[in-house]
Amino acid sequence: MNPIYLRQLICEALNEDIGAGDLTTEALVPANHRSQVMIVLKQAGVVAGLKVVEEVFRQLDAHVKCHSLIEEGKMLPAGTEVAQIEGNTRALLTGERVALNLLQRMSGIATVTRRCVDQLQGLNCDLLDTRKTMPGWRMLERYAVRIGGGKNHRYNLNHAVMIKDNHIAMAGGLSEAVERIRSQIGPLVPIEVEADRLDQVEEALQCKGISAILLDNMDVVTLRKAVQLIESRIWTEASGGITEQTIRPIAETGVNGISLGWLTHSASAIDLGIDYQQKVGEHH
Repeated sequence: MNPIYLRQLICEALNEDIGAGDLTTEALVPANHRSQVMIVLKQAGVVAGLKVVEEVFRQLDAHVKCHSLIEEGKMLPAGTEVAQIEGNTRALLTGERVALNLLQRMSGIATVTRRCVDQLQGLNCDLLDTRKTMPGWRMLERYAVRIGGGKNHRYNLNHAVMIKDNHIAMAGGLSEAVERIRSQIGPLVPIEVEADRLDQVEEALQCKGISAILLDNMDVVTLRKAVQLIESRIWTEASGGITEQTIRPIAETGVNGISLGWLTHSASAIDLGIDYQQKVGEHH
């Protein structure tokens, strides 16, 4: 992860939550009080984001010590002790909510990604995310997808060309859209086109310079016909209306990748908690 981006994002999150100060903690806890806490997984899941948690507490206490007790990316049972943190008690209490918000969301994304990746075992098909991410959180959410075993699609609009139905309509046709784009971009920029019918797949195959075809909202029978038409000449991606229950049969059609927007926009947070362990002295 980009450390500059991470510091800025967490700084903004802490500013939002702390405001003019943590009234409760500052009234109850001496400034130099130090404690030890444990992050505990409250339900089975894949943990992602411990480096993010460490940065939260480090911005509040430069001397904080974070000890990871698990390996990110593995499915863990409820009750697993995830990390031990020692630091200024005010910093631990003040940063707790921001740290958990980030860790719980990232772990939720990693968990559902892992479940979907497991469905694809034995098949030559990648699981991909999309740009359907929380504004400002894309780097964190896409990190969580990678921790869960998935792969990242184009990061932003500048990363690759994707010609979708509205682009085609505005350009007056697929061939026209591809020609105009290829004349204006560099030769190393990949071009992916969207097709939701077999005749569109056939038209895409006639266009020069296409790197990938997005097969959108096709049923399994149509997907299989589309893959047979393409004959491995171009990388293929299936998307639209795919669930955990249908991901396996869709992958079995022979597509090279499956992209799921709901990996990031609808994943449920995983329940984790921060439990106070003991006072460890005072810092002078």
